[in-house]
Amino acid sequence: MTGLATAHMDSIPVIAITGQVRTEAIGSDAFQEADATGITRPITKHNYLVKDVRDLSRVLREAFYIATTGRPGPVLIDVPVDVQRAKTDFKWSDTIEMRSYKPTVRGHPLQIKKAAELIKEAKRPLLYVGGGTVYAGACAELKKLAEKGNIPVAWTLMANGAFPPGHVLAMGPLGMHGKYCTNMAMQKADLLIAAGSRFDDRVTGMLSKFSPHSKKIHIDIDPSNISKTVHAHCPIIGDLRQVLAEIGEAIPKLDHAEWVKEILDMDKKNPLPYKDDAVLRPQYVIQELHRLTRGDAIIATGVGQHQMWAMQWYPCNGPRQFLTSGGLGTMGYGFPAALGAKFAFPEKTVACIDGDGSFQMTASELTTSTIEKRPVLVLIINNYFLGMVRQWQELFYKERFSSSCLTAEGGKASKETQPDPAKVPYIPDFVKLAEAHGALGIRVLEKNQVTSSLERALEEVKRRTVVMDVVIDPAEKVFPMVPAGAGLDEIIVDMA
Repeated sequence: MTGLATAHMDSIPVIAITGQVRTEAIGSDAFQEADATGITRPITKHNYLVKDVRDLSRVLREAFYIATTGRPGPVLIDVPVDVQRAKTDFKWSDTIEMRSYKPTVRGHPLQIKKAAELIKEAKRPLLYVGGGTVYAGACAELKKLAEKGNIPVAWTLMANGAFPPGHVLAMGPLGMHGKYCTNMAMQKADLLIAAGSRFDDRVTGMLSKFSPHSKKIHIDIDPSNISKTVHAHCPIIGDLRQVLAEIGEAIPKLDHAEWVKEILDMDKKNPLPYKDDAVLRPQYVIQELHRLTRGDAIIATGVGQHQMWAMQWYPCNGPRQFLTSGGLGTMGYGFPAALGAKFAFPEKTVACIDGDGSFQMTASELTTSTIEKRPVLVLIINNYFLGMVRQWQELFYKERFSSSCLTAEGGKASKETQPDPAKVPYIPDFVKLAEAHGALGIRVLEKNQVTSSLERALEEVKRRTVVMDVVIDPAEKVFPMVPAGAGLDEIIVDMA
């Protein structure tokens, strides 16, 4: 259920085929009966209960069509055991027509014309890019539009890799843990072009304070997303790849050099912060992973501080390199997602940047990794806590570290009683856990061990899974940060 809800929130096409009690027993509370279609209705794009085997071909064809078109999402097919045992002629239709489901693909010409006019009039436009850009395969069209309009580009967590990170118009991630310059640009912009994004609360901050001076162009294939939280002055429903291309064709070459320079100057004055000293810090570890893999690895993450550090310090070179749970924030997502990527791309280097809490949710997949010979690098940022929970408890809940310390009895700790990673053993021992599953375990305690350990790990992962247990200071925090209920311009850059 959690997997389906995760896919639903992040627009991931999934076909789930589940087993059901025999047809005549449905509704009788038979042994192991569960109303799968009823349970999953709120967290799937559509679902089916197949009661006649003759419907199976049509249902399967429709399910794949629904899951992969429009806004992608999960579809569940529940098959009673007597239907599973029955026989039928299987027919797969090359074309499909569903009267009740016809997603709009082409943007309305008048709305595209209106969007082009708004862009031509704007002095401070900003492209706000979400994961839909990646799903639509619209990254090339995005780049052409940005370059022709000389429009700076900021992206969400889910859009890491949608725009080349080294490009002069690439401003980086935005939102709660985004860069200072991108958040301030959102507040100063006079036009926001939201492409495949849904104005999530982790991006907007307090809605009443969000980008107060801008008109909004909102492009999305899902009509229910338009003006759901933020009013769109120019809504465009359609496939992002087509719409961005048409807008790009409709505008002339534009010059916003002063606006781009203003954002870049803000970035120079307030870059992503971390103290580059002798202390072992997670930002440095991820930076080194990025340097050694040249930004070309497929990265999966769990959920928490490490996820945000990965977003900040591992800018991907291209789309579909960054796998993470954005909408639902599902802990434990990272390692199975990394294995899935390795099945799909066995020749690629795949790394899971995980937390000590998130990894324990799905660490049993070490068995799958070894048996199926799908080696990945698991980089555990181990701070002895559910780190993001601890950060909020310290900043906003008077340092009441309750149910967040993973080594304290009862889960409770304070600044005075929190574990010292140099002295308190972590349970489980991740190195021994890796070895028990036929993987290599490496523990990193000092900054000077990072580069050599990563080099060894990246060589070993060609043959077997590697688990790197990188032990950091529990007090390390993710900054910048926009507090809940604050505006984007109320961003906390650091604790200084």
